[in-house]
Amino acid sequence: MKPITRLAALSLFALTLAPQSEAATPEYKPELFKTTRLVYSDNFDSGKINTDFWEVRQNTTWTIKDGVLLGRESSKEFQAKKKASDDPSHAGLKPVIWLKRVPENFVCTMRVRYDGKDYQKGFPLLDLGHHIHTISFSAKATTLAIKKNVETLSTEQPLFTINQWHDVAIELKKGVILLTIDGTKHTFESKNIDMAGQAQIDFKAIDFGTCLIDDVKVWEGMN
Repeated sequence: MKPITRLAALSLFALTLAPQSEAATPEYKPELFKTTRLVYSDNFDSGKINTDFWEVRQNTTWTIKDGVLLGRESSKEFQAKKKASDDPSHAGLKPVIWLKRVPENFVCTMRVRYDGKDYQKGFPLLDLGHHIHTISFSAKATTLAIKKNVETLSTEQPLFTINQWHDVAIELKKGVILLTIDGTKHTFESKNIDMAGQAQIDFKAIDFGTCLIDDVKVWEGMN
């Protein structure tokens, strides 16, 4: 875990830092799989973004600072150009990045922080597969939208608070997503949950806010 003094300096809105929980440790024990195979692990101490696994989107700005992957909005010039085009929704007002090469059946643990003035409708979010399983966060609920409008499932817990670090664990196999935030678990079950043909997790923040990511591990889940 990075020193608190370094993490606090990364955020314009830093108030408090959440402690690291079991979900982000090497001892994390999956519940949906009997065995796993490690695919990717990164604590960003190398100072370089591994482009084999990460793809920056919407011309947003991503750097590694003090061992943490930090995302910010696109440049004002890019925003102005996009807003004047026929594609204003991809102007990069919010940091967006893809974690690639994610297995169809997977376990992912990481530390994540979304900073901003307030929640927006549908943001911040994590997309498991591009627009396939969208987990969005608000002050009162965590919502899973499957393929945008095929099915929507909501839960009051676990919540993801903005301007605060969280330890996140996600397990997914056909029909089931197990989401754990700071040790609090919720299982989403649906016949529509399926990562076949998908291979990414999308991180999308709040307009003009930041996204911070650290201690990422991805495993392929096997039964």
